[in-house]
Parts: sequence; structure tokens; C-alpha cells
Amino acid sequence: MDVIDFPDNLVQTQAAWNATYQALAAPRPRDTTALRRRLLRLSVQLWWHPYWQTAPSVPAARSELRHLARTHGAVRAA
Repeated sequence: MDVIDFPDNLVQTQAAWNATYQALAAPRPRDTTALRRRLLRLSVQLWWHPYWQTAPSVPAARSELRHLARTHGAVRAA
């Protein structure tokens, strides 16, 4: 599959969504209401990002974005 060139803010939003989801899934998370609200806000930003109007295959691009954000987050953590 060809590598898709995503806007930086879209990759950062997906990485923030991943981090928020992990924080919410942790045992006994603190301030679950704030985490849930953040997750919802990030979900809306991801879903309605203008990039999706130009993507040739939105489902494949969304999957690639999730993969890219996971690997991007793993590189930052290392």
C-alpha cells in the first residue's frame, strides 16, 4: 500500500485520541469525565477533518492514519 501523506494536525489529533483512550482504559483512571469529553471532542475533530473530503479511499486512509499514529506515538515514547 502506498504511504499516505496526512496533514500533521490530523496525525497529532489521532495520536492524542490514542493517548486519551489509553488513559481512559487504564485501571482506575482519574477524572474520567474529562477524559470522556476529550475523547469525544477528538473524535469529532477526526471525523470532520477537511482532509477526508480529498481522500481517495476514506476507510483505507482512516486505517492507515490509526496505524501511523500508533507507530508515531511508539517512536516518541522510545
